[in-house]
Order: sequence, then structure tokens, then C-alpha cells
Amino acid sequence: MWRNAVLVAVLALGMGYLYHTDPELPARMLNYISESLPQMEPSGSSELEEAIARAWQTLITAPARRWARVAVGVNACVDVVVSGVGLLQALALEPGSGRDHEMLHNKEDLKEAFVHYMGKGAAAERFFSDKEVFQRIARAAAEYPGAQLYVGGNAALIGQKLASNPELVVLLCGPVGPKLHDMLDEQIVVPPESLQETDEFHLILEYMSGEQWGSSRAPQANRFILSHDVSNGEMSTLETFVASLEEFQPDLVVLSGLHMMEGMGRDLWEERLKEVRDQNRSFNRDILRFQVMPIVNSIGLNEQELLFLAQSGGGPHADLTSWDGIPDVGRVSDILLWVLEQHGRADPESEADLTRIHFHTLAYHILATVDGHWGNQVAAVAAGARVASSQACGLQAVDITKVVLKAPLNFHSSFSEPRESLAVDPTRPVTMWRRGNVSFHLTPVLVCKQPLRTVGLGDAISAEGLVFSEVTPRPEL
Repeated sequence: MWRNAVLVAVLALGMGYLYHTDPELPARMLNYISESLPQMEPSGSSELEEAIARAWQTLITAPARRWARVAVGVNACVDVVVSGVGLLQALALEPGSGRDHEMLHNKEDLKEAFVHYMGKGAAAERFFSDKEVFQRIARAAAEYPGAQLYVGGNAALIGQKLASNPELVVLLCGPVGPKLHDMLDEQIVVPPESLQETDEFHLILEYMSGEQWGSSRAPQANRFILSHDVSNGEMSTLETFVASLEEFQPDLVVLSGLHMMEGMGRDLWEERLKEVRDQNRSFNRDILRFQVMPIVNSIGLNEQELLFLAQSGGGPHADLTSWDGIPDVGRVSDILLWVLEQHGRADPESEADLTRIHFHTLAYHILATVDGHWGNQVAAVAAGARVASSQACGLQAVDITKVVLKAPLNFHSSFSEPRESLAVDPTRPVTMWRRGNVSFHLTPVLVCKQPLRTVGLGDAISAEGLVFSEVTPRPEL
């Protein structure tokens, strides 16, 4: 029965959960890249990078029990990456003053919001309300010289990454148009009900560090994203996804895309979750309900999402407004433990299913797991870090001349006493510690010095970590 499959929520689902508690959070999360990059200092020794890259090759081993059938949903689109200034100029827009807009209604709103965030060097994502105007902008973006088209949407990106493993059969449910369908891996199965006549486009307007437009100058490279994505926003393929599981019989279900509903308003959020819940009363557990955390087995998230969880739930270090440079490992460890204790099965008497968190930040990754539920986590956390190092540089393997170690080599298991003093050994670069019945595995990331593409990197990290993970078999319900 597919209901015994492992249910995993990745980064986007965490943001969907958070949006329900605070609609302002998704926009603030998008600043995490800009807050992280400029404050880090390189390690200064290529010997460390070489030792870590070599050790990963030994540590990353296949799990004893592998996934065979994986179902992924529910957001998919085509990403169009283009020069932001160039596109706005092609749209006959003149530079001017910046101003933030929660929603974009016309080209002038787009220009003002882009200038606002470009001047800060911060990332942002906005919904464009006018369908016809957005379609004209999308056509101009796709035809702009140098524009690049990619598979987009968390579900599609994860499905694409999983499909690179020939042993896996991948089912993808999401709004798949003709261009996206042509771009997907041949191993990906798309239900006919998920196919639509037109593609959903997300426009990614990039700007370089120091780039200037009028009086606005970017202090660092980043991106501004806009879309008129009604299908993903309304999660139009959610029922198709649920209905497909019975026939497909996956042993792993990966769910993402709830954050897309932020542009559609809270009423739709509640209505869509209730519709799916009511449609599937026979399930042993609701796949979706307002409290998402307790009903998934694993979640993947970054440092801002983790901090948002602590803030929204009154957890440890909730008084922090943001991370100061590289997130302190002790503080991260405290919050991860709290999530598993409050929303997971750290307590054996708990009815929650959450037993695994894959945390990723620019400089390091941590896998936190409740003992007795997951295996091969040394390989899993190392595999996620390795793909972060290679994919950010646009490579299939790690090139030590293109990466730098930024992770702390010495840290503590907690921010408060009692705590352990821990260190990273570059020759065996996965550090493990335990707090109660929760195990933590940390590995540094070899950060790409000149990243070529960071969109979808979190999805690749989550997917790769899952491929190398194994779950302890559970009896059928």
C-alpha cells in the first residue's frame, strides 16, 4: 500500500506551512542568499578542500535498501533566466526610483520593485496580476538575446534530479506544458491529467555585482523573480497527484509547492487543503492539514526557514531577527532538536511522523534524525553537500580550484551548556553527535567561488540526500 510510503516535504512545503502562520515570511526568506555571501571569509588552504572532496568519494556509499518508485508533486514551470536591466530596457522602461510592491499590476510596478531590490542586492519574488501583460513580458524575456530556459518548480526540479538515477521510476504531477514536457527527463512519468496546453513561466531577472541602471547600483549579484502562475498558485494538480498515488504505488512521496499559494490569499490556502482532506477521508492519515509538520517523515529547509520555525513557534533563539553571517552550529542544533521534540517523534510516545530534518546553509549541511528510523545518513549528508559544490559551479564533479571551504572547523553541539566541543576532520568530513535520541551529522560545503546557477540548488540537495538515505521498514497499517 502506498500509504506506507515515506512522505517527505522539501523547502517549499516548509514555507507553505509558515505562510499559513505569517504571510510576510516567504518574501523575507528570499533575502537569505544576500545575507550570507558577503560576510564569509575563505579558509585559505586548498589542501583542506582537496582532503574533503577526496574523503566524500569514500563516504558516499549506496544505501542497502534503495527507493524504486518515487512520486513528486505538485509545482512545475519553465524558468526563464535573463538580464534584468536588459529586459526592462527592451520593454522600453526608463530607470527611476525604487519602490516595493507586494503584488505587481503593471510594468511600472515591475520596474520600481526591481530597482528597489537591485539597490539592496536582495532577492525577491512577486506575483504579476495582469495575465496579458505578463504574457507579453514573458515573450520578450524568452526572445531576449542570451535568455536561458530551464526546468523550474520545486517538484519538477526534484523529479529531474531523481530521474538521473536509472534505478528510479519517477512520477511527476504538476502543471506541465509542451515546452516543459520536452525538457523533462525521459524517465519521468507525467499523468495525462497533469498536461496543459500552455506552460507556466517564471521570469528570473538577474543582475550582477556592481551593475548600474540609472542611479541604482547593485552591491552584489542576485535575482528578482516574477510570475503569473495561477495553476501552481491554486495547486490545480493536487487532486491528480493524490489520485495517482494509488495506481503508481510509490515507496517515497515528495511534496512541495504549498508556498505558491501565497499570491492567492489565505482563504484559498485553507479552502484547497480542506478540499483535498475531505476528498480523501479513507486515508489512515490526512496527507494535508493545517499542521503539516507532524504528518511528514522528513523535511528539508534552509537557515531562514529554520529561524522562521523557531520564531513562529516560540522555539529556541526566537529572539534572533536574522543570522549574523554563517549560522552558529550550536544554535542550529538547538532549533533542530526542538522541532523534532515539538513536532516530531523524538518522544517515542508521540503520534507525529517527523523523524528527519535535512538542514542546508551555504557553508555546511546537517542531517538530524530520530534514532531507529533512518540509515546511511553519513553518505546522505555528504552527497547533498557534494552536489551543492558541483552544481553551483555548473559541473558534474567537484573541482577544488573552483571552490573554497567556509564552514567552521570547530564548533559546539549547543549554544548553551552543557555542550560538546566538536571539530571537522577533513579526512573524514562528517562530524556526528547525539542529543538524547536524536543524532546529528554535519559536513562542510565546498562553496563555489563563482556560482553559475543557484536556482534549484536546494531542491538538488534535498533530492540527492534522499537518494542516499534509507528508512527502517515499518509494518503495514
